Amino acid sequence: MRLGLALGYWGRGPEPGQLALVQEAERLGYDSVWTAEAWGSDAFTPLTWIAAHTSRIRLGTAVAQMAARSPTATAMHALTLDHLSGGRVLLGLGLSGPQVVEGWYGRPFPASPLTATREYVDVVRQVLRRAAPVTLDGHFHPLPYPGDDGSGLGRPLKSITHPLRGDLPLLLGAEGPRNVAQTTRIADGWLPLYWSPTRPDVYEASLTGLRDGFMVAPLVRATVCADVQEGLLPVKAMLGFYIGGMGHAKRNFHADLMARMGFADEARRVRELFLAGRREEAVRAVPDAFADEISLVGPRERIAERLELWREGPVTDLLVLAREPHTLRALAELCG
Repeated sequence: MRLGLALGYWGRGPEPGQLALVQEAERLGYDSVWTAEAWGSDAFTPLTWIAAHTSRIRLGTAVAQMAARSPTATAMHALTLDHLSGGRVLLGLGLSGPQVVEGWYGRPFPASPLTATREYVDVVRQVLRRAAPVTLDGHFHPLPYPGDDGSGLGRPLKSITHPLRGDLPLLLGAEGPRNVAQTTRIADGWLPLYWSPTRPDVYEASLTGLRDGFMVAPLVRATVCADVQEGLLPVKAMLGFYIGGMGHAKRNFHADLMARMGFADEARRVRELFLAGRREEAVRAVPDAFADEISLVGPRERIAERLELWREGPVTDLLVLAREPHTLRALAELCG
């Protein structure tokens, strides 16, 4: 089970010491480092900065939002950074949700998310393979553009720049069972937002017949500390925001996932409190049990014991959300 360092997206600004943390992770043997984007910092620019100050660690987006860029623009970002970094890019993509797609990017959330994802991946793959000019007779990402409001002058184009790798790994962030099942067919890996090693049945049907080399790379917040309850507070804060703030009262994929994992009433309560502006109460309402099973928190001995559960399932890469070098070091030693 490989280790990755997950940095997430920026809050008010860039975090001091983040580059030093990445360099320490590379020194410890971490395989990858991952950035994200919501509605602030983007995913690709920090990776470019990191690429210039590292030499080996792979560079992943977990995730770059599809609504932020056309699929050809995303492919351009990936192939450019892949050249500059010497072939270290892992392209992780996610559809996001209606709140972000429509509220931030000003685009309609696709009526058929699976089709939109499939078309997006198809175009990115075509650009990176560079076997022929890119064309797609699609509903969401047709190329060339066929709309009546166009000039009719568009023509199929092939990337001027030759990609360094036509098989650059492409991973998808997916939550619903059908979306996860599609991911196993069209992508090189899956980026679960929550993964519980004690509930393999949640995704068991979607993960049947995985190909050799397929990556299952969940995000997991990790903290080596003496007090488990105190160590779970950042996990609960993250969950409170995702379940309560990253979606609408009527449509929230993160809350739906928590419900499928056995915490439907609790997810509903967290969402109600968050949307009512009672954010601290929302965080407190996140069950310790749920926060604990999707994270690695506590004394080193406890984390070592719980790591065995993660090793028993299909997880190939553990993307660690941690800000303390001693936690990164402990996990490197335990997984070495």
